[in-house]
Amino acid sequence: QVQLVESGGGLVQAGGSLRLSCAASGRTFSSYFLAWFRQAPGKEREIVAHISGSGLGTYYTDSVKGRFTISRDNAKNTVYLQMNNLKPEDTAVYFCAARPWNRSEYASWGQGTQVTVSS
Repeated sequence: QVQLVESGGGLVQAGGSLRLSCAASGRTFSSYFLAWFRQAPGKEREIVAHISGSGLGTYYTDSVKGRFTISRDNAKNTVYLQMNNLKPEDTAVYFCAARPWNRSEYASWGQGTQVTVSS
């Protein structure tokens, strides 16, 4: 498993931007799929985006397509989530998660970072 630490959350007005970062420990970072999840108050946790170990494969949930970009820097053991044109409905706690390339379940999680978008 890897240890994950998120940063970059905060308060922003609608239409603004934030970039989340997630720093990971471990020597085999590039062998892990990484994802960003979010959980809003009273709602279930949902996946926002994920990225393959090489960075060539990405996925986005429909509500963030065209606004969010996931990327990774394997030399820095870091994954990013660039969030543009933020909306109030993006308000949530955002979590970074990792899974080995040959597993289906995300077993490593960060502590979460709050993103609040005001209207």
